[in-house]
Amino acid sequence: MMRIDIITVLPELLKSPFNYSIIKRAITNGLVSINIHDLREYGIGKHKQVDDYAFGGEAGMVMMIEPIFTIIEKLKYQTNYDAIIYTSPDGKPWTQKTANHFSTLKNIIILCGHYKGIDQRIRDNLITHEFSLGDFVLTGGELAAAAFTDSIVRLIPGAIGDEQSALTDSFQDGMLAPPVYTRPAEFNGWKVPNILLSGNFPKIEKWRENQSFERTKRFRPDLLDE
Repeated sequence: MMRIDIITVLPELLKSPFNYSIIKRAITNGLVSINIHDLREYGIGKHKQVDDYAFGGEAGMVMMIEPIFTIIEKLKYQTNYDAIIYTSPDGKPWTQKTANHFSTLKNIIILCGHYKGIDQRIRDNLITHEFSLGDFVLTGGELAAAAFTDSIVRLIPGAIGDEQSALTDSFQDGMLAPPVYTRPAEFNGWKVPNILLSGNFPKIEKWRENQSFERTKRFRPDLLDE
């Protein structure tokens, strides 16, 4: 079973994404354990403080070193982790290739960033990977953590009923997926391409490859450059 521990100051925000669909079934079937930890339980003093002003007078608050250190060390005492991920806008972009890699691991911690970020000493000494959902800033790292987790868990063998389906997703082979159609074969005068109704599966596969290339060339030519 894979284990994913998520550290956050907003645990309620993460409950809904994991209570439905593929992720919920993976949890129910014992394929993954997703544990959400409230960082405020490890806060400092009477008010369980987890943030403070930045040295040097920069505007905004910074997540303090002590609460983060305490919970990560507690988790590491219980489990050997393959990766400790920090969600950060200046991290590497999360990709399908990244999700493929992390789906092969057993134990992962995801630390959700907040405010102006976390004390740099945590990044220097405890974090093993930093990833971003994109070149924009979110209120916090919870939505990114949910997206990372979803993309990982759906790749665990048994999470999706038809495992071949995941292999044909966009980005798995470095290109976008081809267009898809379902019944009826004609609606409002709009017809499904005849090739898909032909039953000639080698030709259908070739058509899909060509469509995948053309869609990638049109919408994401940067993928072809890579």
